[in-house]
Amino acid sequence: MAKVKTQYVCQSCGYVSPRYLGKCPNCGAWNTLIEEIQQKKETTANSKPRRTIAGTKVKPQLIDQVSTKEAPRVKTELSELNRVLGGGIVPGSLVLIGGDPGIGKSTLLLQVSGQLAHIKSKVLYVSGEESATQIKMRADRLGIKGSEFYLYPETDMDAIRQSIADLNPEYVIIDSVQTMQEPEMSSAVGSVAQIREVTADLMQLAKTNGITIFIVGHVTKGGAIAGPKILEHMVDTVLYFEGDKQRTYRILRAVKNRFGSTNEIGIFEMRDGGLYEVNNPSEIFLEERLKGATGSAIVASLEGTRPILVELQALVTPTAFGNAKRTTAGLDHNRASLIMAVLEKRAGLLLQNQDAYLKTAGGVKLDEPAIDLAIAISIVSSYRDIETRSNDCFIGELGLTGEVRSVTRIGQRVAEAEKLGFKRIFIPKNNLDGLEFSNNIQVIGVKTLNETLRLTFN
Repeated sequence: MAKVKTQYVCQSCGYVSPRYLGKCPNCGAWNTLIEEIQQKKETTANSKPRRTIAGTKVKPQLIDQVSTKEAPRVKTELSELNRVLGGGIVPGSLVLIGGDPGIGKSTLLLQVSGQLAHIKSKVLYVSGEESATQIKMRADRLGIKGSEFYLYPETDMDAIRQSIADLNPEYVIIDSVQTMQEPEMSSAVGSVAQIREVTADLMQLAKTNGITIFIVGHVTKGGAIAGPKILEHMVDTVLYFEGDKQRTYRILRAVKNRFGSTNEIGIFEMRDGGLYEVNNPSEIFLEERLKGATGSAIVASLEGTRPILVELQALVTPTAFGNAKRTTAGLDHNRASLIMAVLEKRAGLLLQNQDAYLKTAGGVKLDEPAIDLAIAISIVSSYRDIETRSNDCFIGELGLTGEVRSVTRIGQRVAEAEKLGFKRIFIPKNNLDGLEFSNNIQVIGVKTLNETLRLTFN
C-alpha cells in the first residue's frame, strides 16, 4: 500500500509546509498549521471548463456583442442595502457578507430572500447551520412568506449543485460557506482548502448561469473573515455587518464592490420584527447630545457618498502616572496622537501630562482626514473646560504646521448640517472658492487651527 502523504496548511492564509511549524512564515500567525492529507489529483472548479446548468460550454465573445441590458439591477425593499450594493443587486454576482456571531447576517438575508420571492423570483436558501423547521420559525417571527422561497438544509456541494440544476433559481443564499463541503476532498469542513474549493464552485455557478449568490462568512477573533484571503479576492462584493450586540443599531459596510462605491454604509435598527432601515442616521447619532457639555464637537463626515453628522467626544484629565494615556473608540489611535501633538506645538496646549479619552457617539467608526478639526476642537473644549456652541459644526484636515486643508464634497456636508438645523459651520478657506451656500447657515472659512480656536471659543 502506498504511503499516505500529508502536508501542513495554515488555516489563516493557506500557506503549505511539508512539516509542522509553530508560526506561519507567510502571515505570522501562531498555531494555525493543520495536518491534511495531500491530494494526488484534485479536481477543482477552476480546472473544469465553465458550463451552464443546461450543459453548454461557455465560448469567447466580442465585447461589442455583450449586452448589459439583459441584466438590469434588481432593487430590494431595503434602500440601505441597495445603496451599499451600488444601486441594487447585480444578476450573476457573488456577494460575501461577514460579521460577528449574532449580529444579524442571517436575519438580513432571510428578509431579503422573502422580498425577492415576493416579486416572483425563485430563491433557494441553503443552510448548513439550521434545520428547515428552525428557519421557518424565524421566518414566521419576521413575517416572511413567499411562494417561490425554497429552504434546503444541506452541506454537501454535490447535492447543492443538483438542487440548483433542478430548481434553476435566480438567487441562492449559502449560510455559511464554512459549513459547506466538497466530497472529493479529504480536508476537514471549514479548512482553507474546503473554503477555497467551495467558493470557486459557487463562483462558476454564478458566472455561467447568471445566478446571484449571497455567501455568509464567519469572522475570526480579530474581525477578519475566516478562511484564506483569496476568498475576498474571488467574490464581487464584500460586505461587513458591524455593530455591538448590546446596541440596536447595525452598520452594513462595503469594503469591496466591483459594481459600486467602496466604503459605502447602510444603517439598520434591530427590533423584534427584524432589521429596519434608518433613513436619517445623523439625527440618531445626535439625539442624545447634552447641551452645555464640554469636550464635544460635531463633524460632517462622509461615508461613501453619504454625509453623516456625528458627535465626537473628548475627555482630557491630568494623568496620575508618569506616561500620559491615549485611548480611542471609533477613531484611529495614531490620528488622535498626531492631532494632540499639533495642538501642543502650534496652539500652546500642555497635553503631555494629560490623559486623553476620545470616542465617537453611537458606535460609528470614522477614518477620514476631514474629522481632524472636530477632534482638535473637542480636545481643546475638554482641556479648557469651555463648551462649544450646540449649533456649530467643524470640517477640515489638519496639517502638521497647523493649517486647515481642504476636503472633498464640501457642498454635501454643509447641506446635511443645514438640514439638521446647524447655524454655523467651519470649513477650510480653500473650499469656499466657487461655491454658493444657503443663507440659513453661516459658513466660515478658516486657514489655521489658531484662527478656528479664536472664533470658536471667543
